[in-house]
Amino acid sequence: MVFDALGAEAFRLSKNRLTVFWSVFFIPLLFALGGVLYHLINKSQGDKLAAGAGLPTTPTVTPVNLAEAITFTANLAAQANIGGLILVFMLIAGATVYAGDYRWETWRLISARNDRASLILGKVGVMKILAFSTLLVLLVAAFVFYGTQAVVFQRPVSFHMSGAEALDALLVWLLSYVRIVQYGLIGLLIAVMTRSMMAALFVPLALGFAQSILGIPPFMALMKLHPDGWAAQLLLPGMAYDTLKTLLIPGITQVPITSAALWPAVVSLTAWVLLPLLGALAWFRQQDLSKE
Repeated sequence: MVFDALGAEAFRLSKNRLTVFWSVFFIPLLFALGGVLYHLINKSQGDKLAAGAGLPTTPTVTPVNLAEAITFTANLAAQANIGGLILVFMLIAGATVYAGDYRWETWRLISARNDRASLILGKVGVMKILAFSTLLVLLVAAFVFYGTQAVVFQRPVSFHMSGAEALDALLVWLLSYVRIVQYGLIGLLIAVMTRSMMAALFVPLALGFAQSILGIPPFMALMKLHPDGWAAQLLLPGMAYDTLKTLLIPGITQVPITSAALWPAVVSLTAWVLLPLLGALAWFRQQDLSKE
């Protein structure tokens, strides 16, 4: 039953190409195009400086390690700038998937063909696929970035990655994937509670902004919250996410974290995944869909 709901939801979303573009392809495409432009400008400026100094513009013999694109993408998705943009644009698809049946009043047409839990889990499954697809497309964009560097600067290419580097990249990738899904599940709960597509889009944004403000050191000091403590980690899933990133790869963020925050961060992120999902399922089971 869940697979039927997943297939139906995926088919419906595949017809909404504009939503898929903005949620999955826009940020990686912007990054790839920006990377190409960045290398071209650097090459042009370098050639001008060399010509002005009367130096020859000889190609660099150091190869470009394409394997670095994997680690680079993992770190890029985990950073506040690109990672934050991915979260925001994924909400476009999240609001469409989670609240679209309320908006178009189609729940009463499909709820008789499957059980309610399967219908919700099918939507969540589609969003998981989109989250994975976004990270995969971002990886392709990173390969474009590194490949363009090799072409523009006429450098050879290589591919080398140690087992430890591959494991670190995989763990950061997995953590970024969980964060995208977790953030979208807040939209699911809001969509079920409010039956509103706009609320499913903007309430998670407002909540995320408020939590980011609370995570600023002066506010944490005012509220007597310590970054390693249970209260801070449970209240702020974004901090729990940053904590786990920092513990995986020290220095990836500027958050002062010790190993004492490991379990609070794990419990926090797990709770922020499960509680919105369980809450949405429980609310949806009791909901009257006769007019939806």
